[in-house]
Amino acid sequence: MPLQQYLQINGQRLNQRLQELARFGQAADGGVSRLAFSPADAQGRHQVQQWMQQAGLETRLDPAGNLIGRLPGQLSGPALATGSHLDTVPGGGKFDGVLGVLAGIEVASTLRDSALVLTHPYEVIVFTDEEDTMIGSRAMAGTAPLDAAAYRRKDGSPIDDCVNQVGGCWSQLALARRSREQICAFVELHVEQGGVLETAARQIGVVQGVVGMQRYQITITGRPNHAGTTPMDLRQDALVAAAQVVLAVNRLATCPPGQRVATVGALQVWPNAANIVPGRVQASLDVRDLDQGVIDHLVQSLSLEIAAIAEATHTSIDIVPQLQVAPSPAADHIQKIIARASADLGLSIMAMPSRAGHDALEMGRFTDMGMIFVPSQGGVSHSEVEYTPPEACTQGANVLLETLLQLDRYYSLEQMRQP
Repeated sequence: MPLQQYLQINGQRLNQRLQELARFGQAADGGVSRLAFSPADAQGRHQVQQWMQQAGLETRLDPAGNLIGRLPGQLSGPALATGSHLDTVPGGGKFDGVLGVLAGIEVASTLRDSALVLTHPYEVIVFTDEEDTMIGSRAMAGTAPLDAAAYRRKDGSPIDDCVNQVGGCWSQLALARRSREQICAFVELHVEQGGVLETAARQIGVVQGVVGMQRYQITITGRPNHAGTTPMDLRQDALVAAAQVVLAVNRLATCPPGQRVATVGALQVWPNAANIVPGRVQASLDVRDLDQGVIDHLVQSLSLEIAAIAEATHTSIDIVPQLQVAPSPAADHIQKIIARASADLGLSIMAMPSRAGHDALEMGRFTDMGMIFVPSQGGVSHSEVEYTPPEACTQGANVLLETLLQLDRYYSLEQMRQP
């Protein structure tokens, strides 16, 4: 089928709205600080709700404060859903999260303008507080603790007050949970937030899933002593041991080659003085991969290396878990449909994992999930210089549209096959 016969979203309107939404929370340096639950966030959500309604979407808020726009389908039943978030990190960019929301609205507008009604209902979701607690997607997936004390927002504000403030209802948070019978698939369009697509000169990333993440605190205990009077062979230098641990982490993550990543990103040294042999070091460890087995194997291998390092350096080394997030794989059939939709539109693709967390991570806990990436210029995100060219935003939105159209047919056929 010639390219011009495919439905196309309004790229000019999409990119204009990306710029318009950046006005809410925009700083003098061009960055956007639209922190969740802030006045700027409330203004942005109100503007997006208006755009949803203009596109024909019926809007509502769920108990987690998620803003949901819905188009009815030809038949009742589970919805096809898309969306992302509007909140940013301090001094963030114009595209992170926002592109997925506005592209979802453009899909609704295109369907309306074409007088096309999907077989399935269609939803666009603005998730609450993705950058901090992920309360919106976690509540929808049923993985959110219902005790407000379990949440510690970076600004110290109580999560229950925040959710109520944006129109949610914390006391009914459990009612935000959705099921596969309500949403048959969720597809999120997002900027890559890295430089892989740009380096490979590919236009579309077909996301294989959102990686699992495990974090640990490693404590190395030696013996502080005078740096001048303690011979090298009599030292119990905690920092020397820590350096060997860091090198072991890097070696295990790179050999053999693979997609796993492991990072020691924070070190604290005591007494931290120029003339004292370090007596104690605390180090962070962050390990990520799409395969939980790969993560477990790396951590087990590191534990063996740590035991050998402790013996060789006459130190003790403890590794304590801090965080565990299981991987969330993308559904195979959604990956294939995204790849086919991209090819139909004449766009080059690359299969890749998402090594950053997204709302799709939680949505994949209960329904079929997929993600579409478009390039980030220079691989920069969470920054005022975050940039994805207008043509790339438009291409991603068109892939989202075609993917949803093909998924509508896929699930209709699946339903017909059921006895």
